[in-house]
Amino acid sequence: MHSSKKSWVWTVMLVITVICCAFVLILHTRNWVGNDGKNLSLRSGFYNVEIPLNELDSVVFVEIIPPMERLHGFSALEKEKGVFREFKDSLTDKKVRIFIDNINQNKIKLVYKDSTYVYFNLKDSVETVQLFQQLNAKMSVLSKPN
Repeated sequence: MHSSKKSWVWTVMLVITVICCAFVLILHTRNWVGNDGKNLSLRSGFYNVEIPLNELDSVVFVEIIPPMERLHGFSALEKEKGVFREFKDSLTDKKVRIFIDNINQNKIKLVYKDSTYVYFNLKDSVETVQLFQQLNAKMSVLSKPN
């Protein structure tokens, strides 16, 4: 009778573990973009970045991302998420945040604080283009002199 209680506890632990893993997988399935007018926030599971729009230096559409070394994150199917380091800047230890939902589509490259890079796109290419246009419009408004 004592051993059946132990197996019941382990079964509950296993079910909780599977549910937690499924929850984390669901959180990483897409990028969550928030734009409140002052900040752009990108979230995907454990990875998030908050970018003040007034600190944006450039917004560029790129076809491919440069070769990088993954510090932590993952690549699965068409997704690539995590923190990377470019090969050419391995001495400076600059970290690049990647939030890519579809590696085959164009990506938005954000540069802010003079040298911090973020590459991202959304699963739907039309939404990515619309977000790119919104960010370009915000940059032109913010960069106009008073």
